[in-house]
Amino acid sequence: MIENEEASSREAPPVRTSLYAARQAAGLAAAAVDEATDAVCRASSGSAPRLEEVMHAAHKEAGDAERYAAWAEGWESEGVSERVLAKYASMAVGAALRAQVAAGVETSASALQLLLARPLTVAERAERESAVRKEEAREEEAARAATGMDRENRELEDANRFFAEMSVAELGWTAGHVRVLEAGASGRLYWRGGQARQGSRAGVREGGRRVSRERTKALYAARFLTGTRHDDGARVLTLTPMGQIALRLAQLHPAGLYPDDRAAYEARYAAAARRWMSSDEKKAAAARLVPLERAALRAYRRPVTLAEQEERARIEEADRWEDEGGSCPGVEAPRPRPEREVAVGPEVEATPPGSTRRSVPEGRVGPRMPSAPRTDLEAPAHGGAQPARLLRPVAAAAGRRARSAPRGDRMQLALF
Repeated sequence: MIENEEASSREAPPVRTSLYAARQAAGLAAAAVDEATDAVCRASSGSAPRLEEVMHAAHKEAGDAERYAAWAEGWESEGVSERVLAKYASMAVGAALRAQVAAGVETSASALQLLLARPLTVAERAERESAVRKEEAREEEAARAATGMDRENRELEDANRFFAEMSVAELGWTAGHVRVLEAGASGRLYWRGGQARQGSRAGVREGGRRVSRERTKALYAARFLTGTRHDDGARVLTLTPMGQIALRLAQLHPAGLYPDDRAAYEARYAAAARRWMSSDEKKAAAARLVPLERAALRAYRRPVTLAEQEERARIEEADRWEDEGGSCPGVEAPRPRPEREVAVGPEVEATPPGSTRRSVPEGRVGPRMPSAPRTDLEAPAHGGAQPARLLRPVAAAAGRRARSAPRGDRMQLALF
């Protein structure tokens, strides 16, 4: 028991080691059979029966070793793992060892057992990990080419397929209901004159192939379809969010659809009928389509294909380029206008451009200018609000300026 557990937890030997051990084991078993056969040929009449039994026993073990070696040779075509290959090689070596013991020859196959049990070197372990990564990359590339999705979205699609197996049969649909929704998803389904049709192309609301009227009305009443009325009297029918999810689930699990309308009606009748209902009420309930369950609506997650991811990345890159300034060929990038910098002393303010006021360098004191008389516009020393008596002259002066200004300036003053 303990030996088997250790063997199962031990790393499998490299592929070339397993194949070499299997081939050598088949050869050693065949050589043991040859030795036993030669012994029978040289034996006397008295010892011949015993040697024949030995020969047959060795021949049986050699046949097993040959069969196990053939399994090991075809491991790649059979698609078995390296661990299974190592098991085939170990079985071949064991059969060869038993053949040698039966034939009474040297048990050289025990060296092959030690070879298979040898721990991996650092180089062999790195080679194995590299091979595993290459195999995983090859399988991922094949899966992406087949599904158009990465691993995460494939797992999401598998989860959606599981939800579809639980939900599609409860809808009570046939393949005809799915065809109506597919027409709505194409953007060409419209309703006019009491008949549903699928136009030849999007935007065309004349002629086209007829679509089941009853199924369309039932899907519209159950809110799988919604309509937009146009001026020409036609109503274009498109899928609601619930209709999109229901269509995708039905496509993932077509086995949940019923073969004909009668079977679908009977399934809806059995699900909707209640004891307290009359016969007409049961029939009316069976004629109505039930909406998709909320659990399926919440559980469904639409996978994103690789093409959609690339398109989304391209749009985001373009938006980022535009936000960062982008490129506008033929237009010179605007440059900030240089401003004059004037030395400002501790008591002198900066001179605005175009002003004739002279600045006083730091450290020099110019002629003292008489201090300007205090006006009513100056803030009080304590920094509080202006009293009303001080604001009245200001308002009066503003009014005089407004009356004396031209008409356009009056309008500007009024707006501001």
